[in-house]
Amino acid sequence: MKVFTYSEARKRFTEVLNIAREQEVIVKRRGGETFTIVLTKTQKSPFDIPGIKTRATTKDILEAIKDSRENMSKHNAKAYGKKTVKKTLGLDK
Repeated sequence: MKVFTYSEARKRFTEVLNIAREQEVIVKRRGGETFTIVLTKTQKSPFDIPGIKTRATTKDILEAIKDSRENMSKHNAKAYGKKTVKKTLGLDK
């Protein structure tokens, strides 16, 4: 833990933040107040992924999803029965 006075911390703020990456930093004010500076790591969402450029249109994507569901339906129908699979995948409409 590293301790700075308010004046020191203000003058060397970049250094204070760099130290806080490794350890807790305490800043003391003249009136006796103390403040703690600690690095907090933000969690990223598993859905936070970079986008890609593609020429696919919305229609192409929806068509691919429909084809995939139909193929899955046909594949699973052999094992579970057509009515159950179509109802589960929402293809019974």
